[in-house]
Amino acid sequence: MKRIMSRIDGLWLGSLLLWVLPFAVLVPLGLLWLQQHGAMLVWLGSLLLLSGAGFGLQSWLKERQQHQLDEGQTRPDPTWPPVAEGAWARVESLVEQIEPDDWPLDDGTRLGELAQLTLERVASYFHPEVEQPLLELRVPHALLVIERASRDLRESITQNIPFSHRLTIGSLVRVYRWKPFAERLLGMYRAGYWVVNPANALLSEAWGHLRKRGFAMAQQDVYRWLLQEYVRKVGAYAIDLYSGRLLLTDDTPIMRLTQVSREDVERAVSSEVAEAEPLPGEPLRILVLGRSNTGKSSLINLLFGQLRAATDVLPETTRALMPYRLERDGLDLALIFDSPGVERLAYKTLNEAAISADMIIWVSAAHRPDRQSERQTLDAVRTAQAARVDRRPPPLLVVVTYIDRLRPLREWLPPYDLTDSTNLKAMSIQAAVTALATDLEVPIANVIPVCLAEGRLYNVEDTLWTAILDQMDRAQRTRLLRCQDERRREENWNLLRRQLANAGRFLIALPRRMSRNQ
Repeated sequence: MKRIMSRIDGLWLGSLLLWVLPFAVLVPLGLLWLQQHGAMLVWLGSLLLLSGAGFGLQSWLKERQQHQLDEGQTRPDPTWPPVAEGAWARVESLVEQIEPDDWPLDDGTRLGELAQLTLERVASYFHPEVEQPLLELRVPHALLVIERASRDLRESITQNIPFSHRLTIGSLVRVYRWKPFAERLLGMYRAGYWVVNPANALLSEAWGHLRKRGFAMAQQDVYRWLLQEYVRKVGAYAIDLYSGRLLLTDDTPIMRLTQVSREDVERAVSSEVAEAEPLPGEPLRILVLGRSNTGKSSLINLLFGQLRAATDVLPETTRALMPYRLERDGLDLALIFDSPGVERLAYKTLNEAAISADMIIWVSAAHRPDRQSERQTLDAVRTAQAARVDRRPPPLLVVVTYIDRLRPLREWLPPYDLTDSTNLKAMSIQAAVTALATDLEVPIANVIPVCLAEGRLYNVEDTLWTAILDQMDRAQRTRLLRCQDERRREENWNLLRRQLANAGRFLIALPRRMSRNQ
């Protein structure tokens, strides 16, 4: 302190004090005037009221800013396969451990290490048996992960951080680098302020403590959010890569027909009366299953009446899986598959059809209580689907038919309130729904009772169609994963053919190039 004072010219300091003195005297004189005129309490009350209002507004602005940052936060993709859930948990655990002091923004090496640490966590989850799982990362995919993570981070910063379009990395670095010096300078200022004007210093210190929660961590919060988003973005794309979902092209997987759907569309078109227009993308595949004579074909005729088929109705006895193109409001494009009784389907055929389906509608008759074979078939299908950790199982709806044949047999006065315990028919329908949900081990909300008999159509266009639309998001996610799997196989074969062709052309031209060089 003595060295600092020895370097200050006394005359310059005196002139500065003369200039500051009128302003320094103004505060105590103003307080004295307020006390003499009996306005001190009014002023203090106004000060407290306005200070409280200001603090509340700052707290609200702080919460709004934090809410905006939370909304811009990268979240797990709902289209990820089940195997990705554990990998995302590892990414989130790393996010919780991030401290800005450990990862300075001006140190590119440290940021690279953070990205590598994120990749290692994801890679070790998908390749636990490998000593160095990070080396399982393919070179083109590694470059694509960095490219897309940077692009998405740019969009998040631009949309969620005010004035980010004018913010430079240098300003962030400089602010953070000068933080210790600024804290020491603030401490010296506070000490001097107490000596010059203790009354005003007391008020300022109290006000500073009030607003500290709203402003002191603003820069730190942005810094931490940037680092956390960096980890989440890299982690999300790493999960895409190691779970087999990341494609080297930006094409939407569902915009082109897969090979299996192309073949099914050709079969469906062959039964259509008029020449059909080509489908604009991959259709949703809806598979209708159940035992023989449960009303599968009748359900399709009634629920999806706008089939592009050569006949007005489907046959009541189906011998093989038969695709039909479906056009209906609320459903963009779809193929619906009618099937024979599951007892007549080979296990391989049934398994392949279920794996390639995006939604399954199981039809079961209410008046046939022997459902052991249905349960065994459903369990086999679910076991095969659970083994595919790279896919999400398609949503399953169970349709209960022949409810008009439940006791009392001669009564049929719909609609029925299944919660009405005084109506015997409603109680019978509710008992059949509950029993079927238990027998097939499906949620009772996914069991829909219907009547398909001529002149007795009930619960198809309203309840069942609503249930189908409610499951549409899940079905579309299933379709996306199915298409991504198909596109990845196509991409691998196309790249291999292209690489072999280019290598062949290079080898053919190699002797000619060597002769020219000689």
